[in-house]
Amino acid sequence: MTPILRTSFLFSFIFLLSNCNSFSQKKDNFKSKTDSLIKVADPKFNGAVLLSKKGKTVYSKVLGFADFDKKIPLTINSQFEIMSNSKQIAAVLILKEYEKGRIDLQAPIKRYLPYLTQSWADTVTVHQLLNHTHGIEDLKKPLLFKPGTDFKYGNLSFNLLGKIVEFTSKKSYSEMANTLFKELKMKNTFCYSKEKTEHLVTGYSTDKNIFEKITTSQITPESLGADGIISTVNDLAIWNNNLHKGKILKPETYQLMVHYNIKAQHNVFGKEKEGYGYGIRIVDQKTPKYIGHTGLGDGFSSVNLYFPESDVSLIILENQMNADRDLLYSIEIKIKNILLESDLLNQK
Repeated sequence: MTPILRTSFLFSFIFLLSNCNSFSQKKDNFKSKTDSLIKVADPKFNGAVLLSKKGKTVYSKVLGFADFDKKIPLTINSQFEIMSNSKQIAAVLILKEYEKGRIDLQAPIKRYLPYLTQSWADTVTVHQLLNHTHGIEDLKKPLLFKPGTDFKYGNLSFNLLGKIVEFTSKKSYSEMANTLFKELKMKNTFCYSKEKTEHLVTGYSTDKNIFEKITTSQITPESLGADGIISTVNDLAIWNNNLHKGKILKPETYQLMVHYNIKAQHNVFGKEKEGYGYGIRIVDQKTPKYIGHTGLGDGFSSVNLYFPESDVSLIILENQMNADRDLLYSIEIKIKNILLESDLLNQK
């Protein structure tokens, strides 16, 4: 090899090596920045974070206590109330009943909830319950708006959807949900019941980093479709890997879930209104596109996001809920922004 070729080869090798090191540093950027953030975050972080790509965990971190009084530390398999992230499960159970021909999404809910005597039960559709465009504020009150014309988020519609699942399947909501979790091998996920809380972490209300234990649960047998699921970061990664890759619903049914005709604002998803499908928010006017949901209540906070173009899931579960509403999801938003600035979403 001539001196010129040898020199050229050496420079090429150094350039390639430096690029590999740069790539590695960028790839690890999410890990180092997230590690730093949750160690010094104010308010304190108390929970679990998991990032998966193509079905494999690339980052996980647990910090804090499952029970502060007993000094029981959290683990990666700690079970949290996921609150409104439960709505996504209810939406899927409804859509599985739809696939079996038992539910018409455009039918009035009176067909599946014959005990309802309100006149609006003949006009509000299953579809409108799923995307919060129903206008129902209270079962004993008139509608807030004409069904389909506006958006009003709440738990009541998904309470009703849980009852529709029971009506059409002739089984309890818990049985339907738990059977699905078993099929998916989500071994630490189940419907809440007072008899099955021994491994559930304690929820806390926090104010200036003072943790106050929540001693009662808002979950009832009537609200399982809205807020009744217990899960872990690992199991929610399994959920995403199955739901968003066509392993639970048929492709055309899944598209019904992620299609939207209404928009709503939520701070985790930005300052602008974004699409709302069936128990899922859709950010498709920005790059990168992503979908997901949040959950809040009983001293728990949860965020589950999925980035379809790079097959990345970001799941954050905390057993704390800040008393200052301006600080709700503050750490979760920062972690999401770290991910958006990393190279993990650009790697195919």
